[in-house]
Parts: sequence; structure tokens; C-alpha cells
Amino acid sequence: MKFELLKSETAYKGRAFSVRLDHLLTPDGKTVKYDILEHIGSISIVPLDENGQLYFVRQYRQAAQMDLLELPAGTLEAGEPPAEAAAREIREEIGMAAKNLKEIGSFYLAPGYSTELMHVFLATGLTHNPLSPDADEYLSVEKMSVAKAFELAENGHLLDSKSLAALLLARQYL
Repeated sequence: MKFELLKSETAYKGRAFSVRLDHLLTPDGKTVKYDILEHIGSISIVPLDENGQLYFVRQYRQAAQMDLLELPAGTLEAGEPPAEAAAREIREEIGMAAKNLKEIGSFYLAPGYSTELMHVFLATGLTHNPLSPDADEYLSVEKMSVAKAFELAENGHLLDSKSLAALLLARQYL
């Protein structure tokens, strides 16, 4: 199917993302408008220790108006390779460095309206090596077995989509 971009304009430019309004010509000749969230990209990490425990963080999410249990994750900085972001974020969020970071896949978080591509890393060889968390992050770290993590996911108790997708990508390594 061929869509033709007629016009694109930035409606909002913020710290973490911008909103773009695209006007497209559809294959059947209609003009449609799309609101597109432009995002630099992000990473999610599946931290696995030598005892088979996974590390999660619990944090308040204003959009959901609740605390959510999530795998560590973060936004890329301008020009930052995903592996470097993963190495930084794991230290900021769970206070551990990873001897091994293996990219195991990627996915679009919401391709209907966002350009955000998330890269997923399996982190092993964990050692205590914290960085200061971001000023707006209030996190508590929770460890659990792989079986418990999949039980929470399968029973609908893990509500964070990036964590669900990352667990699915990591399943073959766990």
C-alpha cells in the first residue's frame, strides 16, 4: 500500500518527545491526519543474577495513577548507543553493573502513534556498582524467581507492556 506524505508539522516539542502532525494521502485518494509521537528510542533490561533471580523496579506512574512493577528501562540520550544506555540504566535503577549485556530483540511500543523503538538486553554477571538515580525517579528494587515473574505476567498482575514484551523475548535465555 502506498501512502504519500503531503505535509508534516511539529505541534509540540518537549524534553523526552515531540508531537508531529502528518497529513497523508491514502492509496484510495483520501487525505488523513495522524498525530505521531516522535521519540529518540529506549532500552529495557532483563537482569538475571547467578541465583536465577530477576530484578524489577516498582515505581509510581502518573499516567496509570499507580505503582507499577517493571523491568529496568530508560530513554536513550541523543547519539547514545542502546548498549551504553542499558549499561547506564541498570546501574541507576537497580544499583548493579552487568559483565554481560546481550541485545535479544527490539520492538515498537505503540506503532500506531509513536516512533519509539525499544531495545531489550539480557544482563548477566551482575555486580554491585550503583549510579545516582535520576532526580525524578523514586524506585524500589524487587527480586524474584523467573517462574514467579512469568506467573505474574500470565495471571495479569504485570501491567507494564514493555516488561511483558521483554520477558517474552528473554524466555529462551531464562
